[in-house]
Amino acid sequence: MTSPDRSLPIIDYVPARSWLWALALGLLSATGFQPLGLWPLALVAAGLFVALIARSESRKQAAWLGWLFGWAHFTFGNNWIATAFTYQAEMPAALGWLAVPLVAIYLAAYPSLTALAARAVVSKGPPWAFATVFAAAWIVTEWLRSWLFTGYAWNPFAMALLGPFDRPGLAALSPIMGTYALSGVAMLLGAALVLLSAERRLRVLVLVAVLITAGMYWPAPQPREGELLVTIVQPDIEQATLNDPRSFEPNFQKLAQLSPPLDAAQTRPRIVLWPESGMVDYLREGYPQRYYNQTTALGSPIFARRRLGQSVGEGSLLLTGAVDLEFGEDEPGVVRAVGARNAVTVVSPDGEILGGYSKAHLVPFGEYLPLREWLEPLGLSRLVAGTIDFWPGPGPQTLDLGEYGKAGMQVCYEIIFSGQVTDPANRPDYIFNPSNDGWFGAFGPPQHLAQARMRAIEEGLPVLRATTTGISAVIDPRGVVREHLGNHDEDRIDAIVPPAAPPTLFARLGNILPLIWAAIFLLIGIVAMRRAAR
Repeated sequence: MTSPDRSLPIIDYVPARSWLWALALGLLSATGFQPLGLWPLALVAAGLFVALIARSESRKQAAWLGWLFGWAHFTFGNNWIATAFTYQAEMPAALGWLAVPLVAIYLAAYPSLTALAARAVVSKGPPWAFATVFAAAWIVTEWLRSWLFTGYAWNPFAMALLGPFDRPGLAALSPIMGTYALSGVAMLLGAALVLLSAERRLRVLVLVAVLITAGMYWPAPQPREGELLVTIVQPDIEQATLNDPRSFEPNFQKLAQLSPPLDAAQTRPRIVLWPESGMVDYLREGYPQRYYNQTTALGSPIFARRRLGQSVGEGSLLLTGAVDLEFGEDEPGVVRAVGARNAVTVVSPDGEILGGYSKAHLVPFGEYLPLREWLEPLGLSRLVAGTIDFWPGPGPQTLDLGEYGKAGMQVCYEIIFSGQVTDPANRPDYIFNPSNDGWFGAFGPPQHLAQARMRAIEEGLPVLRATTTGISAVIDPRGVVREHLGNHDEDRIDAIVPPAAPPTLFARLGNILPLIWAAIFLLIGIVAMRRAAR
């Protein structure tokens, strides 16, 4: 096997310390995510990681260092998962701090695969060629992470390039690249900073640093204004009270009081958005009466819907998170709920259901227990209270609400999946993203909001977020947060829905686009390597 190219003293390579470098760089690279947003540190850490892999002595060592980097990276970036265990009585809260590094054991396989692939293609050659091939491999492995084993697309490295609330940053490139290709660009930019420093090309280094900084803070173009009114309600319902029957009516009253009817002089239509999990009434008819008696106002779904319609008043449509049930017979003549749907229901002022959506991309161990027949006897249960699993819906859908626009729906976690948030055959005017982030800890809500912003940019669509505890927001198609409510604010947003932009290249091609960019980067790297070998 050829020895690695050591012509650039980027890291004083000592095998006994390489594992410490990998762990430290993985940790530092995750500081680019919200709420820290230390993108310069994250880029440099990523660049040093690329250099570390380039100088590894074998493919096996490259894969091992990639795994160590990924383990630290995902352990720190996903620390919010531990908080979920504090809301599950059947599982000890301390187990959450064990679950986070255990989940990272699997997720670290993707950076490991990236390092192995890059090292296999470029065993010896110019550092710039290696960095370009590495970026290509990173794009492909992030894409794989988004769908293998149902997918876990949280915190692609592109999130380090998202700007502050009032500007998109370098994420403005995502409409022509897609999020996963932008992650490869982020890796390449980090490598460029490190390589230019090692080569002592200080003028070029300063120029690149200035261009990156300018791109991160470049003002967004002036927005267009829309016509549709929106009221987004954030009731600040604590996670501990969501499933407490004593809190059902007070929680409803919070939501209703924050959703006053329109002034009689207002002629423009309005949508009122309530979050996921905030409202427990069963709104659909046909269930056994005992289920309505447990949760639904006066035991009647008709009454429950009518008071919802009266709450928002004439001229408004209510789009609310809800739960629908699926029934079956576990023995002859005994009907019981065998599944549930995490749904959005559209209710008119007179209490009629005008449409609905069932969440398609469910959270493993949160909304269903994988391999329940095997794991439940071992004492494992879902992290969210409940004895039955949620069932998935058919996928992204667009509801045509007439003068209230064409609404796309993405419930909570679904919004993180690049290229999977709209029906390409029926493009919506806006995406409604109801969520319950109350069990996400301090890091989860800002990271969730950041990923919703990325979907807005790459799709060219506004995203409207209504959450139980925060962060609720109006995001325009440039990824600019026009209005927001912070964590644990009990309030509402009254705004105008920003108009959609024309379909972006990414909206037309989906995740074929980042794979095309991966192929381009790979080709550039191979050509550069062969030219250097002449």
